[in-house]
Amino acid sequence: HVQLVESGGGSVQAGGSLRLSCTHSGYISSRHCMGWFRQAPGKAREGIAGIRRDGDEYYAGSVKGRFTISKDNAKNTAYLQIDNLEPEDTAMYYCAADLQTCWVFLPHLWDYWGQGTQVTVS
Repeated sequence: HVQLVESGGGSVQAGGSLRLSCTHSGYISSRHCMGWFRQAPGKAREGIAGIRRDGDEYYAGSVKGRFTISKDNAKNTAYLQIDNLEPEDTAMYYCAADLQTCWVFLPHLWDYWGQGTQVTVS
């Protein structure tokens, strides 16, 4: 049984920060690459960042440096720090995992997904 559970979303004012968490269990292990995606209403799901099992980080070209991915293997948790939030960051944020894909942010290539956590910036 594979489970990815996101948390940490909420409603914040522009300029604020959030740290999203993704706790994995079951088949997902530190061998998997962990990634973060987001999907705004009416838009396609877009990749933000991925972190490999050795800790190497990858960021989508559209990310402007306000996002930082990290993980804690002991806690089976990946994180996404978002700073200086903008209204355009309003979206559902999803955690994903895959054994091979880490730097290619095409959603169909990632095998496992969480249910998402909503971020609303006003």
